[in-house]
Amino acid sequence: MAETKIIGITLVRNEDIFVERAVRNAVDFCDRLIIADNYSTDATFEIVSKLAAEFPDKIELRRITDTRESHFLISGFAGSRSWIFAVDGDEVYDPAGLVRMREELLSGLYDDWWIVFGNVLNCTAVDPAAGTASGYMAPPCRSMTKLFNFNLIESWDGAVTHVMANGTIKFKPGYDASRRLDLHKKYSWDASHYRCLHTCFVPRSSLDQGSGLARPNVSENRRKGVTTLLRKALSRLLGKPNVSEWKMEKYARGPLETVDVSAFFPKGTGA
Repeated sequence: MAETKIIGITLVRNEDIFVERAVRNAVDFCDRLIIADNYSTDATFEIVSKLAAEFPDKIELRRITDTRESHFLISGFAGSRSWIFAVDGDEVYDPAGLVRMREELLSGLYDDWWIVFGNVLNCTAVDPAAGTASGYMAPPCRSMTKLFNFNLIESWDGAVTHVMANGTIKFKPGYDASRRLDLHKKYSWDASHYRCLHTCFVPRSSLDQGSGLARPNVSENRRKGVTTLLRKALSRLLGKPNVSEWKMEKYARGPLETVDVSAFFPKGTGA
């Protein structure tokens, strides 16, 4: 039987504030980490290029012109004993927790699950020096972690918008998309080992202006409806940032909480 592998995929565009920490915290979790840069115009590509040089046996760096290309970098793993882990440039995981999560994945503990969701803090403020962050917890927010068991599918193609988003999934007999394991509903933030700081409500790039920016995701930017086009045009006319209404609805639920996140920013390991 083939050995189980964990394949990471990181789609980035203008993420130079947190991308180094996001990659460093995830690289040891993965057997291979593919970084797809969608022509960043800040320092993102320079940062990930240095990381690729530092970890040549782990990191594969690509430049892509269309976000849909990111999905086809991993779609060929369908049907193999592979877990695909998508970690964006604004997603900082607990590295010690990922050590335990890797052990559990490779032991076969989650082999019958299609997707595993973890705990998330959707951050409105992050202070790495103080080791604190504030934001909205999942739950009650939805979890946005992306860890998929590609051994349960035969293919994932069709009209994808970006990596593991939309398109058509063909499951192997006996499996379907309902096999979702909600670890974030089983464990509290402090008890969880699969947990993420989602820095969606703070600037992600040195090019961002202001704070509290919920940048639209790729699917939102691809929508061509009249309402979407009018909203974008009005934002440009008024000189306002294009804010994600979807993220505001899904990731800003419940009370604001402040937690200790020193484990996410270990000393002496880069930015």
